[in-house]
Amino acid sequence: MLITKTFHDVPSKLDNGRPIRIFVVSPVVPNYPQAKFPGNEIYQVTGPVERFAGQIASQGYVVVCPSSYHEFEGPEAIPYDTEGTDRGNKYKIEKDVAAYDEDATLSVDLLVSLQNCNGRIAATGMCLGGHLALRAAFDPRVLSTVCFFATDVHSATLGKGKNDDSLVRVQKGDMTGKGELVMIFGKQDTHVPREGRDLIRKTLEDAEVPCSFLEVQAQHAFIRDESSKGRWDAALTRSLFTFMMEVFDRTIGRDLGPKVDKGEKVEHVC
Repeated sequence: MLITKTFHDVPSKLDNGRPIRIFVVSPVVPNYPQAKFPGNEIYQVTGPVERFAGQIASQGYVVVCPSSYHEFEGPEAIPYDTEGTDRGNKYKIEKDVAAYDEDATLSVDLLVSLQNCNGRIAATGMCLGGHLALRAAFDPRVLSTVCFFATDVHSATLGKGKNDDSLVRVQKGDMTGKGELVMIFGKQDTHVPREGRDLIRKTLEDAEVPCSFLEVQAQHAFIRDESSKGRWDAALTRSLFTFMMEVFDRTIGRDLGPKVDKGEKVEHVC
């Protein structure tokens, strides 16, 4: 499908009304002006993320991309060079976790208000965005979430004070009974070591969150097609994009009506 790009500046209550710029990438079907599509939100608007969003939109999804650091600077993408990386890491632990959550809420609010969105929402993100997508899954409007190499989840070090409550909330049941979740990590990811991945997996499984947990032969940031520092794996990215789209197509790509859990157990057969 063809796609179009625009943006909305949405006031932020936690930032004294200073707006957050939310970029919108939408599919277009010529001669069908009233077409409606499922929605998807994705985090950190850099070049690779914008291209990833465009690929999702071209599959028939309205995609919104919030500017994560609107409290500190404009909506322009932070470069992947040393100075930009240091700046982003500084902002990451200066911003309140509540402000990250407000960004997600405002993004979902915008999506469901758009005339071309049918109100069925999913979320995805990578690195910091993977963690933010995980937190977006606490919102009952988000029906499925795919997180790529989410950082700071196992260490609970997101946000101001480096003391987030993501796994604590999972343990309390805040994600139980909500949407489907997919966590994807590279086995050679030095940002999320094996013991960290094990902790995330166990916490989600103990809380009975419907989660698929994938560990692949890759390093951190293997999806990033720009300044990846030798870690980009295009073939693996293509494969996992297909996996992600199966999840989105199945969970939000069509209106299945309300979920009815009959409590049926899987039959043990050979």
